[in-house]
This record gives sequence, C-alpha cells and structure tokens, in this order.
Amino acid sequence: MIIREAAVASPRAIDDVVVVVPVRDEQRLLSGCLHALRECAERVDVPVRLQVVLDACADRSALVAAAAGVSVIEVGAHNVGIARAAGFVTGGRGSGATTWFATTDADSCVDPEWLSRQLRYARTGAEIVAGVVTVADWSQHSPQVRARYERDYRRTRATGHVHGANLGFRADVYWRTGGFAPLSSGEDVEFVSRATAHGARVHWAEDVVVTTSGRRFGRAPSGFAAHLRGLESPGAPEVESA
Repeated sequence: MIIREAAVASPRAIDDVVVVVPVRDEQRLLSGCLHALRECAERVDVPVRLQVVLDACADRSALVAAAAGVSVIEVGAHNVGIARAAGFVTGGRGSGATTWFATTDADSCVDPEWLSRQLRYARTGAEIVAGVVTVADWSQHSPQVRARYERDYRRTRATGHVHGANLGFRADVYWRTGGFAPLSSGEDVEFVSRATAHGARVHWAEDVVVTTSGRRFGRAPSGFAAHLRGLESPGAPEVESA
C-alpha cells in the first residue's frame, strides 16, 4: 500500500514522548531493544516514558523488562494490535497535541538519533513519521532473498512503506483516529491509512532508522518475517510493514 505524503503544517511544540514496545516471548532480544531505546531517549530534550507490553509471554521477558527498570503491563491477547494499543492507553492516557507517541518492536534496535529526528520532523509540522528498517542478520536467508528485498526496498522505500518497528505520531492524531485496531498483523499499515484518510500529515523519513531481526518466523502471522519468507519465491510482493 502506497500512502502519499501531505504538505507540512506550522511548527508544533512537543513536551514529552511515550514509546510503546509490544513483547511476545522475546527474552533473547528484548534487552538490546531497551538498551537502544534508553540511549536514544538520552539524546532528546524532553521526558521519555518507555512502556513495555508483555503479551502472553511464556519466557523470561518479564524479568528482562524488570531488570531494565521500564514500565510494564501484561495482556493475554496473542495479538500485536491489541498489545500495541494497550501500551498507549496505559502510558499515554490524557496525552494531547504536545505529546509524541512512538513504537518499535522487541526484536529491533533503534538508531541513537531515532527519537531526536522524529521530534525534529514533528516540531516542523509532521503528524506521523514513518521510518525505514534494515535487517540485522541475513544468515537465515539465501543471498537471493537479501538481493530481492534490498532491490525492492531501495526502489520504493520513499513512497510509503509503514513499519510498526519504526513509527511515530502525535498523540492527539492517534486518539482522534481511533488508534491501533485489534489486528494480528498489519495494524501499523491500517492505522496510518486510516489516519491519512482523516487528513494526518505523514513524513517518510529515510534518516529515521531501525535495525530489525531477519528471522524466518516472527510473532505476527503476516508480518515482516513472513514477508522475508515470501521472497524465497520469484515474483513475491514488495515489503509493506513490519
């Protein structure tokens, strides 16, 4: 799905940030995710709240989150859309136009400037910032899969790919448009599509970068891992979301 960029509006003040991370059995990768988020939070000039949502975790993810000292809630939804939405209800309740929401995934590590660049775009009028993803490790895939992914992504990345692993948006826009739907996959694309239909302004930011897992089997049934597996066959569709 290609979602066009709207014109940038007048500058906006941003006074605080809420970052939500949905987690489903990610004890191996969660620590790296949270460490990267703390590092980038130290580079912005406003308070940042990190909200972890443990969704039906059966591993030691809760202990990893507790050791990191972040805010944690638990749900039993087995559904990334519900988990992502629950994080904003808990961490961002009462937030308005001066709060910036952001979200990433537990198998991903944000760039050190991930938040500072989002806030720069937000303060110049962007209401949604959609960044890009790179793959941390291609060892589970053939060279052909990597070549197909990088070719198609390079060709189309500035025209509207949406990744739940790399997404930011103004809190009032989120609440006004109904937030994330209870979808097991594609909640990120659906939210941005709905928000832009309501007039939200999107900035497609190639300098807002997240490195994500290249695993073949992920938590969302039709998510990023499923897309990479699909590239094992010639003529597979282009990447849409993560």
